[in-house]
Amino acid sequence: MFAIFPSMRRWLVGLLTVVIAIALSSCNPNDFKSQAAQVTQLVDTIVGEPKTFNYALSSESPNVFSLIYEGLITENGVTAEIEPALAETWQISDDKKQIVFTLRQGLKWSDGIPLTADDVVFSFNDIYLNPDIPTSTRDGLQIGESKALPKVRKISDRQVEFIVPEPFAPLLRSAGGTPILPKHILAKTITTKDGEGKPQFLSTWGTDTDPKKVISNGPYKLDAYNTSQRVIFGRNPYYWRKDKQGNPQPYIERIVWQLVENVDTAVLQFRSGGLDILEIGPRTFRLLKREEKRGSFTIYNGGPSSSTMFITFNQNKGKRNGKPLIDPIKSRWFNTVEFRQAVAYGINRQAMINNIFQGVGEPQNSPIAVQSPYYLSRDEGLKSYDYNPQKAKELLQQAGFKYNDKGELSDAQGNRVRFTLTANTGGTGFIQAQIKQDLSKIGMRVDIQNIAFNSLVEKLDNTLDWDCVYLGFTGGVEPNNAANLWLPDGSSHMFNQKPQTGQTPIAGREIASWEAEIGRLYVQGAKEVDEAKRKAIYAETQRLTQEYLPFIYLVNPIGLLAVRDRIQNIKYSAYGGPIWNIYELKAVEK
Repeated sequence: MFAIFPSMRRWLVGLLTVVIAIALSSCNPNDFKSQAAQVTQLVDTIVGEPKTFNYALSSESPNVFSLIYEGLITENGVTAEIEPALAETWQISDDKKQIVFTLRQGLKWSDGIPLTADDVVFSFNDIYLNPDIPTSTRDGLQIGESKALPKVRKISDRQVEFIVPEPFAPLLRSAGGTPILPKHILAKTITTKDGEGKPQFLSTWGTDTDPKKVISNGPYKLDAYNTSQRVIFGRNPYYWRKDKQGNPQPYIERIVWQLVENVDTAVLQFRSGGLDILEIGPRTFRLLKREEKRGSFTIYNGGPSSSTMFITFNQNKGKRNGKPLIDPIKSRWFNTVEFRQAVAYGINRQAMINNIFQGVGEPQNSPIAVQSPYYLSRDEGLKSYDYNPQKAKELLQQAGFKYNDKGELSDAQGNRVRFTLTANTGGTGFIQAQIKQDLSKIGMRVDIQNIAFNSLVEKLDNTLDWDCVYLGFTGGVEPNNAANLWLPDGSSHMFNQKPQTGQTPIAGREIASWEAEIGRLYVQGAKEVDEAKRKAIYAETQRLTQEYLPFIYLVNPIGLLAVRDRIQNIKYSAYGGPIWNIYELKAVEK
């Protein structure tokens, strides 16, 4: 529900180099565009390879699923209002314990097979609610202290009923917005077991699958995937949307995602005409703004980002096979709240905004998106950490840390404070470099480790062998969509992660009292239907997250998007993203 993404994909571009230009000369996307000139298409970019084509097993973003799948409802990318998708209507009972969705007539999968209520029931009962399937979607559907799950029942070929044991405020968005998957393709993979007795589904639709065998219900279907080169989507001929004149949507026949190594490469490709669309950072904005008219493109301002950028420390005290996941010395540091607060005071976020983001952003303090009605601002009393290295040093000394005559920080046992900050290779290193420099001023030594995003996800989900990570999360208006992040047993509770299904057990993992309280409040907020009370509950969660700092938030940038003028009907917002309304975009040669 809450997907991890390589946030450096969006922001920050450094100096382009001759080396990059030479490297690109043999793989210019213009070559591909010329080969497909007779087909209307949009060429975008993605940093990092897709990890899976199986939605239920995905935990990363960007991913292919926003183009190939839909749920019963969707959200307007500008207003965040709920709109019909596969379901044309829905009814909620007076006691808020039942929703009945009515599907549109004539729905079909991309292979022409009818899409019915059987697919909806299968998607939930056999996949998302199946304890044998390790999917984060289930976290967002757990209800109350009992963690009960909805009961999903077919009423007719076009009607499906969701029943919950108690009022569950997020049910409409959580259940309705979850993609529906094809029963006629996947049912056998649930009942068929592999050599280890696990559902074959767990190895179904990996990236080694022929993309044409991945059946979709969204505006597009997968056509091709060339490792390290591109992902190609073709228009789904059975997609349900039509415009007011009865013309089938989407209008653009093909979407191409160029796989690039970093944002520098993406900017070079856009400037050379190889890309139609590019999310940009402030530094790139200054470069591209001068070329806007000459390059026949427009830069859109989408307002504040709905995502978060942060660093987090690994607070897991557990052991695997008798070996601590984290060096016990470092673990003591990371589990000291004064240590985390000192780091927050020690990072100069305003300098980050001024120098890296060119003033286009503001300090970020909350895990909840600014577009959400549950967002608590600094003006409303949310604690913030303005740059104050002296305060940081005082907190560290109060916690028993000491400085030598060189200003180097050690703990009470004399261990030099040194840790590794791991980040995704997909972006430039401006932010990591500043964090390293800032924390050196309060005596800490930070080593930077940049690795491929999939390797980073492996550390976060599986091996758990990391000190500190720089990452980001996507955001939304419904706080419960982050339940898998904040519930102590949630699948994305990265700062104190439990073992995933089928992994080696962890002994000695501890849950802090504040950590448990945040989880309890998220459960309470989900079952509260009174909006004023819900706001109060989520306000308290934000106060706790800023006091105890499981995540140290950095900057909330402004979303900026460069788009070729031949692409029409763009309705960009930082909340909805660049092509949330892909079905109504048009590509017109000028």
